[in-house]
Amino acid sequence: MAVIRVELAGRGYDVHVGHGLLEEAGTLAADFIRKTRVAAVADRNSHAHHGARLEAALAEKGVRVDWFITEPGEQAKSWAVLEKLVDWLLELGVERGDHIFALGGGVVGDLTGFAAAVLKRGCGFVQIPTTLLAQVDSSVGGKTAINTAAGKNLVGAFHQPSLVLADTATLDTLPPREMGAGYAEVIKYGVLGDADFFAWCEENGAKVTARDPQALEYAVTESVKAKARIVAEDERETTGTRALLNLGHTFGHALEAETGFSDSLLHGEAVALGMVLAARYSARLGYIAADDAERVTAAIAKAGLRSEIAELGLSCSGEKLAAHMLHDKKMDAGTLPFILLGGIGEAFVDKQVEMADVATFLDGELRKD
Repeated sequence: MAVIRVELAGRGYDVHVGHGLLEEAGTLAADFIRKTRVAAVADRNSHAHHGARLEAALAEKGVRVDWFITEPGEQAKSWAVLEKLVDWLLELGVERGDHIFALGGGVVGDLTGFAAAVLKRGCGFVQIPTTLLAQVDSSVGGKTAINTAAGKNLVGAFHQPSLVLADTATLDTLPPREMGAGYAEVIKYGVLGDADFFAWCEENGAKVTARDPQALEYAVTESVKAKARIVAEDERETTGTRALLNLGHTFGHALEAETGFSDSLLHGEAVALGMVLAARYSARLGYIAADDAERVTAAIAKAGLRSEIAELGLSCSGEKLAAHMLHDKKMDAGTLPFILLGGIGEAFVDKQVEMADVATFLDGELRKD
């Protein structure tokens, strides 16, 4: 088991990575359990697969679990579900000193974290991520949010968890497509800031998605370390360092919006395509060599992820995709920063991108055979 400390100004928390951590939840989370009952949030799938394991682990410590179960998918990150969750927590008598447990993927973590942020002006929560994407990305760093009609994650708060338990055993029940989507966030850390880790991913990506225990634990641990370093430096995305974590997301969110934030394109799949587009657009602007852009493309394709947006069969124009980007929450004074590449492992923020040129570039990508 690995333990990574996320250091923040005057506080911090631990991320545990290992196989079988759910059975140790009662011990590992003991400092965050004050009563004989705890509130826990899960989606229907994560509860069916792992709920009994968490219940058994906490029962050993004399603690009972009260469950709030959501439907799987992005639709759970809504005003309506948030309202029901907050009302339920208030009915249970959850106090500011209590901790809510979040058992599930990024949707459950985002929803629970945001509810914890606003409930009585802020109570604690414990993340138990059950997807690869959540383990390496969304469970660490304190970004919580819900979706609105205007776009994804536009209403939220920075609210750090008190503890993260990334049990790689929970990934045994994950469908192959979800493993691929999570792997996109793994390889992202190499592309944006660690050329050596990217090279490791090129050689070992298939082992990660096939759930090889050693490769999987190494990939999760190194990803969490990378994110912890960035979050410690720029917790609230004010200096530009944390913005680098959005590599692939600006293009990716536009694709998600065009596909209706549906299961036809998972978030991680959108990020993978977004990284391809960011790399190719960087090459278009002369920031990186075309060979490096295609190396990124090849690594993503080798992991079994789609690497061409033409494969999505979209009927829209590049201009429409670019228009989706203008709803991005990273818009600043009418300018949309793009995360581009000066080389593999060398991401940077570019605030001078012309949206008309982006639209033209996307038109070309959409028409590729």
